[in-house]
Amino acid sequence: MESFELIKEAEEARKRSYSPYSGFAVGAAVLCKNGKVYHGANIENSSYPLCMCAERNAIYAAYMDGQSKDDLLALAVTADTAGPCSPCGACRQVISELFPHDAPIYMSNLKGDVKVTDAEHLLPFAFDGSDL
Repeated sequence: MESFELIKEAEEARKRSYSPYSGFAVGAAVLCKNGKVYHGANIENSSYPLCMCAERNAIYAAYMDGQSKDDLLALAVTADTAGPCSPCGACRQVISELFPHDAPIYMSNLKGDVKVTDAEHLLPFAFDGSDL
């Protein structure tokens, strides 16, 4: 699957966002080695700490379906932003532990702007199990 196809999957996932409070809809898509794509959208709650981001929803969906870190190939995230949408700090931490460090992460927006990075560059000096 090409990067632009995975970004289109994230745009489709974004349509399922539940974001009545912020109005900030985000979509994400994770591509696995077997070709399966897992979608995620941000889901808000009036008790803000209970909200869940699109990136974490997509990664967690893959894990819940039996995928592991070794099965994940790429992640795309998109929103209606001025520049490419970047994962929040909580998502960066989850990505640093549950997503391959060298796999591409496509940050995009609805205008077609794309920035490519990876988990290593997204969160340098990440906290991990060795810090416990």
